[in-house]
Amino acid sequence: MELVLQQRQTLNLVMTTELRQAIQLLQYSTYELYQFIQEQQLENPLIELKENVPDIPYKTNRTNKTIYTSHDPFDFIESNEMGMRENLLEQKQFLHITEKEKKLLHFLILSLDDNGYLPLSVEVIANETPFNEVEINKGITQLQQLEPVGVGARNLQECLFIQATAYFPEDCLLACVIKDHLQLLADKKWKEIAKQFDIPLAKVKEIYDKIQCLDPSPCTDISNSKADYLNPDIIVESKGDNFVTYLNDGYLPEIGLNSHYIDFLTEKNEVSKYVHDHYRKYQWLLNSIEQRRSTILKIVRVLLNKQRHFFINGFADLQPLTLKEVADEINMHESTVSRATTNKVIQTPKGSFDIRLLFATKLTTDNGDATSQAKVKLLLKDFVDKESKQKPLSDQKIADYFKTKKGITISRRTVAKYREELKIPSSSKRKSVDV
Repeated sequence: MELVLQQRQTLNLVMTTELRQAIQLLQYSTYELYQFIQEQQLENPLIELKENVPDIPYKTNRTNKTIYTSHDPFDFIESNEMGMRENLLEQKQFLHITEKEKKLLHFLILSLDDNGYLPLSVEVIANETPFNEVEINKGITQLQQLEPVGVGARNLQECLFIQATAYFPEDCLLACVIKDHLQLLADKKWKEIAKQFDIPLAKVKEIYDKIQCLDPSPCTDISNSKADYLNPDIIVESKGDNFVTYLNDGYLPEIGLNSHYIDFLTEKNEVSKYVHDHYRKYQWLLNSIEQRRSTILKIVRVLLNKQRHFFINGFADLQPLTLKEVADEINMHESTVSRATTNKVIQTPKGSFDIRLLFATKLTTDNGDATSQAKVKLLLKDFVDKESKQKPLSDQKIADYFKTKKGITISRRTVAKYREELKIPSSSKRKSVDV
């Protein structure tokens, strides 16, 4: 063994902080980018931001003059509409019960979930409150007497049972089926129910129709939460026969250079070194934002070209498209396209949705043409809507139908997967019983 000294030249790719941040910047949504710019201002004294608030004109009723403001004043008017939970608390005040019972009822109302169900068991409530199980059961009964009917139920079965006894008090059979045979009814095993109760199928169908009229979520708006508005990152608009696209980044602040530090750039001392480092970060931020903007617009232009029929007719004409195909069009790596389309919402004439929906898996037909996964799902939904409700086809027969009639080869498992994604029940649960 001999020890020698050798000189070797190697080339390594080093992930610098700037490169890591540039990659991260690419996959930010516009709002996340806005927050990132605000953070950079706090870290870099050379960055000076000028907020970009668009002026929205509106006319006053008194002077008929146009006033420019960044907000519609009607947005600040407080709504007097009472929420569902507040309504329940108000109903509690009119009950002829003791103050102790009102405190328990208050606790139960505040414990309701978003559907109006009571998720806590009697044992849990007893451990968290000074009330015993007898008092809690009585309080739950009082809660279930409030409006809307069904509030305070512990599960779906109890919710339907409460509504059935309130709306159809004379139909004892309906309450009995809900209490003991609800799963059989859901599985469309109507003949078994008819045999157990010795009733005709017509009566079972009548029970089924009544249950369909009940509300499984009596308090869907109990949370009293405000509507969440979608803020698109990319906007595509129709202009005649063409489409125009732009980024919805008008609210991003203008990034400027703090003039107080410019003189330090020409000097050579410790302060100037500090200023030069932050000036380099300032330039990097501007270049990275512009690069992000350019990359996203390049991708959207390719999508406009490849998916033109989608922007005209909707998902029925969505063509198969992969990230690699778009990457090849703009001479970029597939991972770059993947990052640039992450967390991005696109607004189109056909609605607003995640831009990733425009990338559809390719399925090959028997004649060599390609169709998209989204189109197959639409064909599946349309087929199920038009099929015979008395004899719905199984997943395998649907797969055979696509093979013979549409020339699309998909497996039974794929049909089941698409059906579950579309929330379509199985053939046994889609079957309508003849009466």
